[in-house]
Amino acid sequence: MKKPTACGTPSKARTEKPGLRRMRLYYALLLFVTAFTPVISRAQSQQRPAGSEPSPELAVPAILATFDSYEVVAMPEAHGLKDLDDFILSLIRNPAFSAKVNDIAVECGNPLYQPILDRYIAGEDVPFTEVRKVWRNAQLMCGMSGFFEQFFPLVRTINQKLPAGKRLRVLAADSPVDWDQIGRSLQNAPKLPSRDVSIASVMEKEVLSKHRKALMLFGTLHLLHSVGDSSAVSIYEKDYPNRTFVISELGVFDTELPTLSSGPLTSWPIPSLARAKGTWLGSLDLNDFVPAFAITSDCNVYTQYPKELQRPIADLVDAFLYLGPQDLRLNEQMPADIALDVDYMTELQRRASLAGFPGAIAGSLKEFEEQIVNSAENPLIVQPKTRDPNLLRQKCLDLKGRGNAQ
Repeated sequence: MKKPTACGTPSKARTEKPGLRRMRLYYALLLFVTAFTPVISRAQSQQRPAGSEPSPELAVPAILATFDSYEVVAMPEAHGLKDLDDFILSLIRNPAFSAKVNDIAVECGNPLYQPILDRYIAGEDVPFTEVRKVWRNAQLMCGMSGFFEQFFPLVRTINQKLPAGKRLRVLAADSPVDWDQIGRSLQNAPKLPSRDVSIASVMEKEVLSKHRKALMLFGTLHLLHSVGDSSAVSIYEKDYPNRTFVISELGVFDTELPTLSSGPLTSWPIPSLARAKGTWLGSLDLNDFVPAFAITSDCNVYTQYPKELQRPIADLVDAFLYLGPQDLRLNEQMPADIALDVDYMTELQRRASLAGFPGAIAGSLKEFEEQIVNSAENPLIVQPKTRDPNLLRQKCLDLKGRGNAQ
């Protein structure tokens, strides 16, 4: 797939493998399509494989203790999972967090605005309308998330209560896309390295080479161990091995249960952290947690991971975060200041169209507003193990057709 994405064209030096790049579009594009698409699900039937029983620990103390052995703790965030985002906010509010951690690196941050972000996080007088460009001018899902509207001001307030030498720094690690300079086509955009190369570069320069401690907040596929150049962590681990502890959320695992007490995790503390290596849970594969289901800007649907990801998940991540019954997880709702910002929503439509996905944001703004309101009827995450590829492809084509007709 040679067509540039919203993040630019991968560099020749470190080109992201096409298979995983297609998988990564799950996060960027499927987010907009599934809200309009019927889904077909099947009940989970999982035979427990060989391996020891996981040993869950209370999550916050376990994560804080992990910083004693690792320079980086990496975990997912802000992909519509309210419980996960709420947990992160509670973690960084813990007084022990700032005593152990120097930096927080985020996926939803455009490094072009790092100087503005540094000033804001340090407590200087920076208008919120300026600093929000950090995440609004990153990936599409970032600008629609309320998590970072809370996250950045929270870190700023925490810093105001800390001595200068103990203050946290937030690192914007997405690709440095200058949306103000991109006209009607991404072909006019400067060529940029892949997102994972950009993330790895920030981590190497700002954290690892300086032996600082950092919390990484990125989509899980950016954090996997041992997948060559297909994830940011794997890229920088070639030079900085054994410094990063990767935490995964549980995705679709243990969903669609008949009762709240029938799953294998129901006796775990809430929230809890469990190591993956040597356990039956770690012997499952990535598809048991994040089903391989992706759609490209051309509406091609893929249902298989590339070979480097077809392995026990304990080879890819170090631990699992459990936040309570999987069937009761909550969606993050879009804040009113984003949904009612007509200029910004119009700009998001433009960016989706430039990325080859016109119509992704529901045709007209009025229809999109109606979809946001209707989403309040069911705040729970509905994430079945299977989706109908034909239905999703057709819905994608319909949305693209509507977008092109505007």
